[in-house]
Formats: sequence, C-alpha cells, structure tokens
Amino acid sequence: MKLIHQLSKETGIPIGTIRFYEKSGLFRGKTKEEVKTNNYVYYGDEVVEKLRFIQMAKAVGFTLSEIKEVIDAWYKKQISKNAKIEVLDRKLLQIDEKIKELKAFKKQIALCKFNIENEIG
Repeated sequence: MKLIHQLSKETGIPIGTIRFYEKSGLFRGKTKEEVKTNNYVYYGDEVVEKLRFIQMAKAVGFTLSEIKEVIDAWYKKQISKNAKIEVLDRKLLQIDEKIKELKAFKKQIALCKFNIENEIG
C-alpha cells in the first residue's frame, strides 16, 4: 500500500492529477480503519496499473469519461475480448472522423492562404 506521494513518484503523475482522477471515480484509495488520528489514503498496486492504463488511454485519445466506462471491467477481466475490440474500434472510427475534419480544415486554410497570396493590391 502506498501513500499518494509514493504513487506520484512511481508513476510520474502529479499528486493533483491523481486526486482529480480519484474524484472523477476512476479508482479509490483506502483508509486504515484502525487509524483514527489521520486521514491518510492508501493505494494498492491495482491503482498503479490503472494509472498506467489511464495514461496510455489518454495518450491515444480516450476521454476520461470513456476511460471511466471501461476501466474497472477491463481490470477485473469482466469485459470480453470482443467488447475490448469494440471499444477500440469505436475509438478508431472517431479518430478517422477527426482526421477527415482536420483535412477539411487544412484544405480551407490552404485555400484562404492561396486567395490572400493572389490578391491584387
């Protein structure tokens, strides 16, 4: 069991971000019931794994709400292989749509630039 500063040091994730993820419901730390003198929260190895999963998922474009939908089932092995593939396929479709959108923006900007460069005046 680790305290939040140890968790931060091990994962490289700032304490404030870890607290934000916890408040967002992505995982939960535990207090020791026998200790009444402080409010220390402890985190197990599964939280380290979840934080690494969150980092990876965010890096490839998943939102926190999308991550929240699958993180517990993914780690408790309650989500089937097909369901995992479905989640990833949905994200691939979103990425493809975003690429199309960005290409259209790029085309508009290039046209605008061309028009400016060819202005008479």
